[in-house]
Amino acid sequence: MRVVAKKILRDFWEKHSDSEDQLKTWYKEASKAKWTSPTDIKNEYPKASILKAGRVVFNICGNKYRLITHINFLRQWVFIRFIGTHTDYDKIDTEKI
Repeated sequence: MRVVAKKILRDFWEKHSDSEDQLKTWYKEASKAKWTSPTDIKNEYPKASILKAGRVVFNICGNKYRLITHINFLRQWVFIRFIGTHTDYDKIDTEKI
């Protein structure tokens, strides 16, 4: 998968240093992945939430933070749409971000 917008992750972990290791690990794993369906993601990340229209929510740091992606399985692209605290996540519309 090609992960688009790593800068968003980097900016986040600079403010929330406890997330750096997990976000770097997620980025490395996602970059090497060959996901072809939501099932592939659930096999690797059982606690990920599969939403409508290719959106997937990953729990970071034991669900302290939420990472929302938009995945294009055909083109093998992962777009970072949002990273934030659980409180920030509760304030957004996951289908519009």
